[in-house]
Amino acid sequence: MAPKPEILAAFEAAKGFMPLDEGLALHAAAEEAGRLGLPLLEVGTYCGRSTILLADAARAAGTVAVTVDHHRGSEEQQPGWEYHDPSVVDDAPGVGRMDTLPTFRRTLYRAGLEEHVIAMVGRSPQAASVWRAPLGLVFIDGGHTDEHATSDYEGWAPHVAPDGLLVVHDVFPDPADGGQAPYRVYLRALASGAFTEVSVTHSLRVLRRTGLGI
Repeated sequence: MAPKPEILAAFEAAKGFMPLDEGLALHAAAEEAGRLGLPLLEVGTYCGRSTILLADAARAAGTVAVTVDHHRGSEEQQPGWEYHDPSVVDDAPGVGRMDTLPTFRRTLYRAGLEEHVIAMVGRSPQAASVWRAPLGLVFIDGGHTDEHATSDYEGWAPHVAPDGLLVVHDVFPDPADGGQAPYRVYLRALASGAFTEVSVTHSLRVLRRTGLGI
């Protein structure tokens, strides 16, 4: 079922980079995964654009969305890089670093979804190391270096429950279209025998947990 107009409006008003068609595919995957009654987790929150969709699906399923981010921005969001946004820099004396957490909180508040989200503020590997519960969905959309994408996959993919979904964003088979780290993680997931591809929407790949090996 497509998100209600107010959810789509909140999604489109939020800061972020996910286009609408990929957002609709993510929401559909979250709705399907929600039937397992398990948490839906994303790595890479930024300002909460995709979190809105996961939280809406979690609310409908009676579960919760969990989102993991240190909120200091990924590599390409730092000053001097293409996706830098000076409006999300903490300009307090002695700080001057990216801080997307306040914007994220405003995003959830305006969407009326705060109570359906657990925000884990910290680095993905540390968060994954203490996580013990199965997950209905894992959405990997964090740092796009090989180091970060690989650690996100290794840390969180093992927690995807049987019949749960692994979603990978910014998968570009052609290097001319974007970085290759998410693409390599996607290929690794398929080669593991643990996941079977369900759908492709531009750079968004949805895989189902159908095997044991990661």
